[in-house]
Amino acid sequence: MSEKTASFAAGCFWGVEARFRELPGVLDAVSGYMGGHAENPSYKQVCAGDTGHAEAVQVTFDDEQVSYSELLGLFFDMHNPTTLNRQGPDFGSQYRSVAFWHDPGQRDLVEQKIRELNESGKWSSPIVTQVVPADRFWRAEEYHQRYFEKNGGGYCHV
Repeated sequence: MSEKTASFAAGCFWGVEARFRELPGVLDAVSGYMGGHAENPSYKQVCAGDTGHAEAVQVTFDDEQVSYSELLGLFFDMHNPTTLNRQGPDFGSQYRSVAFWHDPGQRDLVEQKIRELNESGKWSSPIVTQVVPADRFWRAEEYHQRYFEKNGGGYCHV
């Protein structure tokens, strides 16, 4: 087994986490916050837009069972990557689309996928997904972890 990490922001993290958990080869998916400037941010702070963080999901996967490219495919299928700071009814920079890369190979694959999607005409507007180096991942409060499993769904449009 070859364990790797991938991190994505695609709107409300509850549905994103749940979708990644369904994919064979995903060992874990954790809701949290990335891409901001505050130490140990809380959900309340992130939702207020005070920290610069995005709601993100950190995925641990076995790259012998599922490739990073397959994770990217799911990431781009589960949200609208052409809406700036918005997914469904959720809006604000905490809901922005971001692929946080952990190594140059991941960065290259994300950039290639964005080029392919833009050229394909799948979306009528250009993709606005940020492609940035992974920084500190802050695990969200426990009540956010496996939210859909615990609560039978929610308002997220994933």
